[in-house]
Amino acid sequence: MSIGHTLLGLLESGPRHGYDLKRAFDEKFGHDRPLHYGQVYSTMSRLLKNGLVVVDGVEAGGGPERKRYAITEAGITDVAQWLATPEKPEPYLQSTLYTKVVLALLTGRGAAALLDSQRAEHLRLMRELTRRKKDGDLADQLICDHALFHLEADLRWLELTAARLDRLAEEIRR
Repeated sequence: MSIGHTLLGLLESGPRHGYDLKRAFDEKFGHDRPLHYGQVYSTMSRLLKNGLVVVDGVEAGGGPERKRYAITEAGITDVAQWLATPEKPEPYLQSTLYTKVVLALLTGRGAAALLDSQRAEHLRLMRELTRRKKDGDLADQLICDHALFHLEADLRWLELTAARLDRLAEEIRR
């Protein structure tokens, strides 16, 4: 995810302080991975340097000064271009799970137990996401569906690999 573009998009609704941007980001996109304040401010500094935002005001408070950021026309154009550009589909040809299966076979270890424990972990996470989806709003349901579909694909791969494990072991050891 492009954090810069996401923060720019959040600014399109109006100027905000860094704290407000972090809170909005975490609420909409950061349920499982909230932004660190340092990440927000370093990103805003870069966007400011690139002319995509301006400081719309500075407020003194009990602590450090609070800058309020506003998106520029260049920032709006940048977000529009980013939104219009399709994301590159991830082919997942470099998979840690695949690497573990092959290395287990190469080193004479069994990979069936690895596949079984991975299947159990996938199913555990699927149950957790299904509960979260049931209790969530539409946005939460959609992101949970996205994750669940990927986990289902992984489960299909785990089953296929388990069915072909003996043949894979033979080919790898040649």
